[in-house]
Amino acid sequence: MEKRKRAIISVSDKSGIVEMARGLSKAGYEIISTGGTARELRNANIDVTLISEITQFPEILDGRVKTLHPLIFGGLLAQSDKPEHRKQLKEQNIMPIQVIVVNLYPFEKTVLQEDVSLEEAIENIDIGGPSLLRAAAKNYRDVTVVIDPDDYKLV
Repeated sequence: MEKRKRAIISVSDKSGIVEMARGLSKAGYEIISTGGTARELRNANIDVTLISEITQFPEILDGRVKTLHPLIFGGLLAQSDKPEHRKQLKEQNIMPIQVIVVNLYPFEKTVLQEDVSLEEAIENIDIGGPSLLRAAAKNYRDVTVVIDPDDYKLV
């Protein structure tokens, strides 16, 4: 299995994300991303691999399903100190993921707007983001989690 560092970047708040991605890229990380974030990074001439290129499965259901896939979650949840995990990654052709940069849909901001529709509120319930964060937190020894744009420079 090829050994390289990988970072997933999928954010709703794009402030500072170009600089963060540039820094990770310069440090040797392959940047993996989703639709809107990938566009933002590509517009800044940063190489990006779409999640769908990794999973070989398109974003579906109007973007409701993007990151929920074993090739992503296996890469986040595998414990590097467990030979059986490393063996299974190799058998399934799953690459480990060492960094996740995610911030969630602005649900609270959305529902506080006057005249927000129920449909708009529902679409701002994030599923993939919290799932990614929980997986990374469960594997905190192997995965660095960044959620706050104010922390990008620190990382």
